[in-house]
Amino acid sequence: MTEVAYQNALVYAKDRIQMRSLSGIKAKDKAADPIIVHPDVRKMLLTAKAYAEGGRALAIYCTLLLDKELYHPDEKVRQDAAELVALLTPIVKAFLTDNGHIATNACMQVYGGHGFIKEWGMEQFVRDNRINMIYEGTNTIQSLDLLGRKILGNNGATLKKFGKLVGALIAEEGVNEQMAEFINPLAYLADQMTKFTTELGFKGLQNPDEVGAAAVDYLRVAGHLVFGYFWARMAQVALREIAAGNSDQFYLAKVQTARFYFAKLFPETATLMRTARNGSRSLMDTDAALA
Repeated sequence: MTEVAYQNALVYAKDRIQMRSLSGIKAKDKAADPIIVHPDVRKMLLTAKAYAEGGRALAIYCTLLLDKELYHPDEKVRQDAAELVALLTPIVKAFLTDNGHIATNACMQVYGGHGFIKEWGMEQFVRDNRINMIYEGTNTIQSLDLLGRKILGNNGATLKKFGKLVGALIAEEGVNEQMAEFINPLAYLADQMTKFTTELGFKGLQNPDEVGAAAVDYLRVAGHLVFGYFWARMAQVALREIAAGNSDQFYLAKVQTARFYFAKLFPETATLMRTARNGSRSLMDTDAALA
């Protein structure tokens, strides 16, 4: 739904004219410029594109893991794949559907008032996607499963396995200046994630409500760590193709979308970690407020 909403919104944004570009007239033969020239319209479109393509990469990776879990001849490989599938399952369910809601809403917004009426079908994409966040288990339950059972339940062992994948990419591309805008924020979050998880684990031992209060934010941070890894890998492949002389715009588009993702979406992890660290008191010590 994110993909089809994006494709519809992209076509509309190229055709719909309104206002002039802030940096000067772009369509001199028209009474106004296409709305795709406006920064916030591009932000909405690129948000949908980044979440759709990042989600697709994660889903394909999980499919590969499932094949390894079921059919690989090496028992150790099967076990590792099974553990990674278990770790990533709540992220696939919750992070992708949360992102789908954000993206389909953004694509409806591109249409302005037109998007809210049935004529264009955009509101139906929003409605159809919204239920995905509610289907069992709800995204809150998925977040509790991730933090409480999949990560704290085994002292972060499975998270460390995924961390090794991230670490290998960082080690491989850490000195590549072209990859710095992707690798540096990913490396920083990977380092912070270890400290963040340990801190929440200690707080949860003292008060289980601390896990409940932090879980939704934690899952979103973990989701960005996973997406960041895949977007960095996609940028890596695309940059290598471009360097080899491949002029297919597909690869340039991947680099540009990765750049947008790391610049505009990935940074929300800082706010999410701060919110999670603020604990449960502001939620649970509220009997008067909720009387």
